[in-house]
Amino acid sequence: MIAEAAHSHASINRVLRAVPGTPAVHLCFGNYGGQSIQKGTWERLIRYLNALHADHVVLECAHRPPDELKAFAELDPRIGFGLGVIDIKVTDVESADDVARAIERAEKTLGPGRVRYIHPDCGFWMLKRSIADAKIRALCAGRDRFEGITGHNRA
Repeated sequence: MIAEAAHSHASINRVLRAVPGTPAVHLCFGNYGGQSIQKGTWERLIRYLNALHADHVVLECAHRPPDELKAFAELDPRIGFGLGVIDIKVTDVESADDVARAIERAEKTLGPGRVRYIHPDCGFWMLKRSIADAKIRALCAGRDRFEGITGHNRA
């Protein structure tokens, strides 16, 4: 691991130790005006992620190529995997089926129970409220569809 990475994760771990509750780390490829501003792949960051003292990581996956999920097979099992299932860089609203398929693909790639959290890739600051609300509804409906929950048997 390069010196900058070692220094960076040491600094982040210091902050994580001070976080009450459930510490998590969010990483993405940038979201300035809906544009990815970083280059690279998740594969190159796995050793870095494994050095974090986080309960879980919150990662951009909806906007990334699906085959990149394979890299997360090397994520330390003590770290929960947070799967981004909503692409906030586009205004098209995902369907519940799209979200359920993304979760299913990740579970098949990483193993049952490995995906502990689902979420949008990043924040919704640049989207109109109506689009953000629709995307959150799709996230919830897709999660429920994946888990086999319907309106009649939802807790």
